[in-house]
Amino acid sequence: MPLEKELNLTSPSALTTVVRQTGPCIMVIFGASGDLTARKLMPALYNLAKSGMLSQEFAVVGVARNDIGDDQFRQTMSDNLQSFATEKIEPALRDWLLSRLYYVAGEFKDPGLYAKLKTTLTEVDRAHNTKGNHFYYMATSPAFFGEIVDQLGAAGLAEGANGQWRRMVFEKPFGTDLESAKELNHRIRKVLGEDQIFRIDHYLGKETVQNILVFRFGNGIFEPLWSQRFVDHVQITVAETVGVEKRGGYFDTAGTLRDMMPNHILQLLSLTAMEPPISFNADSVHDEQSKILHAIQPMNSEEVIQRAVRGQYGEGQIKGEKVPGYRTEQDVPPESRTETFVALKLMIDNWRWAGVPFYLRTGKRLAARRTEVAIQFKRAPFVLFRDTPVSSLKPNQLVLHIAPDEGISMRFGAKVPGPQVKIGSVEMDFNYTDYFGTTANTGYEILLYDGIQGDQTLFQRADMVEAGWQVVDPILDVWKALPPRNFPNYAAGSWGPKDADDIITKDGREWRRFPE
Repeated sequence: MPLEKELNLTSPSALTTVVRQTGPCIMVIFGASGDLTARKLMPALYNLAKSGMLSQEFAVVGVARNDIGDDQFRQTMSDNLQSFATEKIEPALRDWLLSRLYYVAGEFKDPGLYAKLKTTLTEVDRAHNTKGNHFYYMATSPAFFGEIVDQLGAAGLAEGANGQWRRMVFEKPFGTDLESAKELNHRIRKVLGEDQIFRIDHYLGKETVQNILVFRFGNGIFEPLWSQRFVDHVQITVAETVGVEKRGGYFDTAGTLRDMMPNHILQLLSLTAMEPPISFNADSVHDEQSKILHAIQPMNSEEVIQRAVRGQYGEGQIKGEKVPGYRTEQDVPPESRTETFVALKLMIDNWRWAGVPFYLRTGKRLAARRTEVAIQFKRAPFVLFRDTPVSSLKPNQLVLHIAPDEGISMRFGAKVPGPQVKIGSVEMDFNYTDYFGTTANTGYEILLYDGIQGDQTLFQRADMVEAGWQVVDPILDVWKALPPRNFPNYAAGSWGPKDADDIITKDGREWRRFPE
């Protein structure tokens, strides 16, 4: 989280930013022929270069199985930029970036690949004066994480010398359960120090997610209300209208619980619920997030049945178009029991949040795309209004909107004009685009910037990863022992299975609804 930014926010037109440029380095992308590199990483690097945040002493080495050379790799990346850039391409800037692209072909398990990579890195270091600093990015299947780290260590590419640094980014998922996450952490830490490891969660590249810390701890009026004294409950929603697309083979072995809960959603929960850190230093922030994750009450088998709901979408309609059910998606078995929807009720066992439920839901093929954190406050006492036409008081809500539109809104009551006392709900909305203008981005820019700079604030530490799996593992165990009998149990284009409504309505509450 680059604290070098200095912002003047007195008015929309007075926004000024001073950002420190990254230091010299080579970014090595393992899996450079994949979709992530094409759709996210290259456009993000282009945006960083355009904003002046990328060093002139920078280069990229792509590593993949395809037997191609530098020229073909550059042409492919040029085509990808044309297809996936977030704004119109400037030819001179594109050519500057392409001239810094190189390629090494080979199998990730072949020691010969790493010998070739070492030679290439030496040559590129010399050509672009990158000072011997290497930033490795694992845009591969997680099955290769351990192997690549072992090979880099054996080739002498994982440890810097004479002030040179080595850093490594790992995409999610990091493990498939608590045991595998611990094994992977143990394996890579035989080669790398924790300060070299960056476990990425691209949700944390969203402005509103980062703004949770600023909003909570930079404003004196909100933090005093942020506790069980005033908060009734919290809802976190990550809803997608898309299905599994071309990821059916991977998704069917993972499912929504593994794919979303230990990383994206629990990261949102920990930032929302954490205590104030002593500074924005990465370890200080991670310490408080870790405390929250460890304070989540583990569920026993009976509680899993009562407080965890899973679903799988059948065919339906989204925006007037018929869409297929999950079991007919590409690479999905026709009798699949993999969940595409999850709803949970979690409790945090600490002083601040005692008795406050956190309701979490996420799913594919839902009625609308929406990611948000909604804090619902306790209702005001009704006694003052007992002799007025006011029949009920709606609770105040504070909502942190993360996608598709980033911003913050607040709902409160105001008197309706007229001779009688009537209360109407009013919403105050802050939208990033309206106030600060638009910035073309993929969501990866700040994460790449921070990784190159060595700032781990927006990445997960080992104990946080393991704490997340500790929450999820009991649910996985029960669901494995009790396979679902009613899949598919919600239509594409709906808001999930009825049981998901029951999980919150039995507490006298209801899910937030959104326009479709």
